Amino acid sequence: MSDEKEALRRQDSQSMYDFKNEESDADFFREKEGLTKEIVLRVSAEKRDPAWMREFRLKCLKIYEETPMVDWGPDIAGLDMDRISSYVRHKEDMKNNWDDVPEDIKNTFERLGIPQAERESLAGVGAQFDSELVYHNVRREVAEKGVIYTDLESVIRGELDAERADGMDYAGMVKEHFMKLVPPTDHKFAALHGAVWSGGSFVYVPKGVYVDIPLQSYFRLNAAGAGQFEHTLIIVDEGADVHFIEGCSAPKYNVANLHAGCVELYVRKKARLRYSTIENWSKNMYNLNTKRAIVEEDGVMEWVSGSFGSHISYLYPMTILKGDRAQMEFTGITFSGNGQNLDTGLKIVHQGKETTAVVNSKSISKGGGIGTFRSAVVVQKSAKKAKASISCDSLMLDSISRTDTIPAMDVRSDDADIGHEAKIGRISDEAIFYLMSRGIKEDDAKAMIVSGFADPVSKELPLEYAAEMNNLIKLEMEWNG
Repeated sequence: MSDEKEALRRQDSQSMYDFKNEESDADFFREKEGLTKEIVLRVSAEKRDPAWMREFRLKCLKIYEETPMVDWGPDIAGLDMDRISSYVRHKEDMKNNWDDVPEDIKNTFERLGIPQAERESLAGVGAQFDSELVYHNVRREVAEKGVIYTDLESVIRGELDAERADGMDYAGMVKEHFMKLVPPTDHKFAALHGAVWSGGSFVYVPKGVYVDIPLQSYFRLNAAGAGQFEHTLIIVDEGADVHFIEGCSAPKYNVANLHAGCVELYVRKKARLRYSTIENWSKNMYNLNTKRAIVEEDGVMEWVSGSFGSHISYLYPMTILKGDRAQMEFTGITFSGNGQNLDTGLKIVHQGKETTAVVNSKSISKGGGIGTFRSAVVVQKSAKKAKASISCDSLMLDSISRTDTIPAMDVRSDDADIGHEAKIGRISDEAIFYLMSRGIKEDDAKAMIVSGFADPVSKELPLEYAAEMNNLIKLEMEWNG
């Protein structure tokens, strides 16, 4: 391939994610910047919240104002909430027919491949643009099994209960579970989320139902100087099984953007949930997301995570192994490049007897990027015969990057088996020379080695998402800005 064609290929690959739609006042509503009681009440009115949710938002605002800024990770002094708009939406309502979605938004998701993915490999799709879901749909054969996959807000307002005649109180179900796993007192940005959350999905999989193809939500933050605060609530009932995928992307601006979403996952007795995320935020993004799962007796929670983009990330998915023989697995990769400080990891709490956790984490740093992996394992006295194995491998691609592993273990049981292993390495000059001797360019040789390093993660993803992850790795390897 000629150098000119290669440059065009790279430009096309970058533009798949880094493109913008101009948001006109005629088509979009944008809340003014900052965070006040009046703004929270206007967001609540836009959502047509029931009284309990409106009061909950105000309670969260008070907690936010009283809670100090987080101080355990990278410096986020560059994030000024007085310059962040907490709510931006298209003036059209959400659709369940793709043809009815506004053309400008539809073009964005078409370029990202969402409709094609729905047609070929997904059981249901939700698409969020800025602060609102603009499209939601689920296959008929999945809905006929009793699977609920819809926007969270309509459930809270009781619209799903009015639509269905199955006797289930879905509005009550959400009220019972909403921000119980992640309380607003957890940290400042959890409280912020509770005050201005907007969008997100509700998934309920009934007892014994197996969903054999994934559900997906995709979040696109298009607006400059805005925040996205979607809330995902998934309840997998006893003996049920589902795979849920979230994808995220945003164009790059020269002002800060904020992502402070929240994910709450409930895995009931003998149920299984696989939750996969490919995050490709822009490098002006502060990604301060909170994810948490609770697993009951003989349940299985599987995390598959790919973290790319963003200027600064705080991301530590937490799993509470509540029931006896509950299990969790985590497979993840983080790529930190020039100007990025990605502070990621996980937390595991063993409560039930004979609970097990297996963690396989990979991190790559390049161009002065900083990658930090924090793991916290808590074994309570009740967790007899708990087992946890944590493996953290880091690959530094130059001498100016940095990677750290910070493990913490709090073991209160005398028969637990807990292990932590960390390795840091460089790309072998011999391996690069070998590939170059076979006619492969040096940059391509490095990219091949890095893709091989990431292979344990890509193998856990459906084919099309593994291909996307490998493409993101190539883009990061090529990007020098």
